[in-house]
Amino acid sequence: MNIFELVTKNRSYRRFQQSEPISMQQLRNLVDLARLSPSAGNLQPLKFFLSNDPRGNEAIFSCLTWESYIKDSPGPNEGKRPAAYIVTLGDTSITKDFGCNHGIAAQSILLGATEMGFGGYMFAEIKHDQLRSLLKIPTRYQILMVIALGVPRERVVITDAKNGEIKYWRDINKVHYVPKRPLDEIILDL
Repeated sequence: MNIFELVTKNRSYRRFQQSEPISMQQLRNLVDLARLSPSAGNLQPLKFFLSNDPRGNEAIFSCLTWESYIKDSPGPNEGKRPAAYIVTLGDTSITKDFGCNHGIAAQSILLGATEMGFGGYMFAEIKHDQLRSLLKIPTRYQILMVIALGVPRERVVITDAKNGEIKYWRDINKVHYVPKRPLDEIILDL
């Protein structure tokens, strides 16, 4: 798969084949991609919590906000939930400013997951206090992001954004559409 195919296939999936496992070794391999990615000032302040067991997954699932553009969506039903999660943490004993480090790491993880046949979703809307309590995360670690992973169970289609409308939506067949702004709109000629 070339880089263009990899990037366009790397979509935000919200429905998964929950029964299709992701091994702890596969999760470790994905985090290794993050480890090898660029880090601002080469500080490498990120730490990761991995979960691929039902109990840990349920705890993490309960702390996430799913599909904010789709009104009253509780997220995927049992059987369509992620098979694994990677919780990205910032080690405040290294730095208090994590900048873009977790975004770079997440993109590396998701591109690697796509190449492995998985899909993922990055969460920033997290019930931080609840997640910290459930996972017993020490206060020195700032919760930055959660990445949900699994074998995709939905079709995601990129469409052109029209009139600046970028909210994703689903049709009656449950196909998930993601509007993207045109290239000429995002490249400025100053």
